[in-house]
Amino acid sequence: MNKKILSFIMAAAMSLTSAACTNLKAEEAIPMAQDVAKNMGIGLNLGNTMEAYDATNCEKITYEWIPVVGNNTPLDYETRWGAVETTQEAIDGIKAEGFNTVRIPVFWGNMMANDGTYTINPDYIARVREIVDYCRNADLYTVINIHHFDEFIIRRNSTEECKKIFTNLWTQIAEYFKDYPYTVVFEGYNEYLGGNQFDENGNLAELSKKDAYEMTNTLNQAFVDAVRATGGKNEERVLIVSGYWTNIDNTTSPEFIMPTDTVPHRLMVSVHYVDNAMYWMNRIGGDEWINYTDSQIDLLNKAFTEKNIPVFMGETSAGYPQSNFDKAAVHTDSTECVEIILNKLIDNGFVPVIWDVNDNFYSRTEYRIKSDSDREMIKRISDKLKNNK
Repeated sequence: MNKKILSFIMAAAMSLTSAACTNLKAEEAIPMAQDVAKNMGIGLNLGNTMEAYDATNCEKITYEWIPVVGNNTPLDYETRWGAVETTQEAIDGIKAEGFNTVRIPVFWGNMMANDGTYTINPDYIARVREIVDYCRNADLYTVINIHHFDEFIIRRNSTEECKKIFTNLWTQIAEYFKDYPYTVVFEGYNEYLGGNQFDENGNLAELSKKDAYEMTNTLNQAFVDAVRATGGKNEERVLIVSGYWTNIDNTTSPEFIMPTDTVPHRLMVSVHYVDNAMYWMNRIGGDEWINYTDSQIDLLNKAFTEKNIPVFMGETSAGYPQSNFDKAAVHTDSTECVEIILNKLIDNGFVPVIWDVNDNFYSRTEYRIKSDSDREMIKRISDKLKNNK
């Protein structure tokens, strides 16, 4: 065969192979935040479980380190706040009930030596990994964060020291999970960014707004930078940036700045409880509750959704006690009100994750939503999400 013709054929074949590999890589999916948000559906928190610790007097300066519980095993802490040992069956049941995401709050400071290195105990992180693997087996998205340990660190350290500590912690966590699929999502912190710190008298003192926002923005940037630096799938994994106290008004303020990132469209923002003020003012179920919720959603849409930043509602109510309803409430049933909120959130493209603890909304021993009305409601929400895909 003519060498020129052979050369042309080989070049064409290599070009087709290269194109096929490029297409395969695209199909493998390095999902953007918008794609992940859409697929996460509705979620459930594995609350009061891996974030549990001995919190006795934790808000006092004399609480110098994390007390040892029991035999100092992961299970001693996992069950500290009344949870049962997490099982594959319990996670499978969450999936079967219509959820597509599990948020696993994690303390990380349990079983940690008090030596200033903030080295995560290998047995403790291995137990977190087991639960993440349960979620993978059940085809669930999984979110892990730093939960309550952020409070311990922030109360006792300057913003600069916090930055070093959280960079260290997130480097360890991210390195451990860097080869996990993109269905594993990291959320930087819980609710304490911008929170109170101990003053020279050992009292918790509120920061100025300027200092609180500086802390929030600095620590969110440290989280993103630490994860990206570990490589592997973490270079493009979707990350959830925590709001200032996860408060909607604070987080939608211009002073809150999303971190810069090395890849585009891979960040979400986390806030909690879209109707929080109405809950504590005992205004659930009335017109004021509806209007307030809509106004909070509007703030989030303008600050984030319109900029292609998905909103992760990391905690939302599982139910409403009758004591929190407005005396003139139009909607007086807890399940009905939860459904109203969930529909508003998913209709706006948010990811709602119900806050739940053991044997409250979902039974981790019977593997089902406890209330039949709640169970039917979640099925309606789940079916709606499936039909919208």
